[in-house]
Amino acid sequence: QVQLAESGGGLVQAGGSLRVSCAASGGSFSMLAMGWFRQAPGKEREFVATISRSGSNAAYADSVKGRFSISRDNAKNTVYLQMNSLKPEDTAVYYCAAAHVSMIATIVQRVYEYDYWGQGTQVTVSS
Repeated sequence: QVQLAESGGGLVQAGGSLRVSCAASGGSFSMLAMGWFRQAPGKEREFVATISRSGSNAAYADSVKGRFSISRDNAKNTVYLQMNSLKPEDTAVYYCAAAHVSMIATIVQRVYEYDYWGQGTQVTVSS
């Protein structure tokens, strides 16, 4: 069983930057594709970014492309989401997710394809 723990959320002004982290334990991190999702009040959980097992492939939602960057450190069992040029509409609870995949270059974008979820970390962007 894989456990995921997010950290690094907080309050930031519009235009600022923030990095959130997700530490995995209880499984083989290098066998997992990783993703970030977010959920704002009254809205459905939405895809933000995903990265393959090897880190060679990544994909982003159109709303964050060019501003957010996902990365991973397999030696530290950690995935990161660097968020730049933050906007008030980025305010949400950010969730880390992990999916067992067989191919090292596979990326996973759909909520239902993920096997494990973290508890989330709040990111608030003030205008």
